[in-house]
Amino acid sequence: MEQRCALMLPNDEILTEAGFDSTEKSARLLLIACGALAHEILALKRANGWDHMTLTCLPAKLHLYPDKITQAVAEAVEKHRKDFDEIFIVYADCGTGGLLQAKCDELGVKMVEGPHCYSFFEGNDAFASRADSGEITAFYLTDFLVKQFDAFVWKPMGLDRHPELRDMIFGNYTKLVYQAQTNDPKLIEKARECAARLDLDFEYRFTGYGDLATTLGAQAASDAT
Repeated sequence: MEQRCALMLPNDEILTEAGFDSTEKSARLLLIACGALAHEILALKRANGWDHMTLTCLPAKLHLYPDKITQAVAEAVEKHRKDFDEIFIVYADCGTGGLLQAKCDELGVKMVEGPHCYSFFEGNDAFASRADSGEITAFYLTDFLVKQFDAFVWKPMGLDRHPELRDMIFGNYTKLVYQAQTNDPKLIEKARECAARLDLDFEYRFTGYGDLATTLGAQAASDAT
């Protein structure tokens, strides 16, 4: 179930037809990641010179079916284990109810900590603190989800066909929080439009790469020793 079509990323940031980062020739560490994180991971690899890492992605749309994530990750680990010294899973729990962590423990591979990408982009501690202080009526978008709002939110929820579902699905939300990984005025404006379409207040929150950066950095440091 690895992502078979090439992801359109700038310049050398390209995943091949087989789903692998085409810039890597002899990497020792394989990152098995959600396709929604491909751009961010490749940007971090390039910025930090993590040439010992390579990347393969599972389809981002698995997040619409979280019950399928654990099996897809397990199959990818078994498929590639013999070709790499180490494998690291770039998923958080992502709605698997602890099943992904249990499977990773069984397979002997590590994964990103946290309940979901919204948490680790903001920083798990900071996100938990906001939740404890009452931020439970926020709907979150990342750079990827702003770009793919129709494909991953509007259409899967049926709002393109039945706009009356808006009140049923989003009636308890009060605001849309755009957790921005990059400072892009066009994405900010698009996120603002997404909030208006959902009839929610808008909040822009620059998070950068959050715990994704620190986690991969710690993994790179441990590999260097």
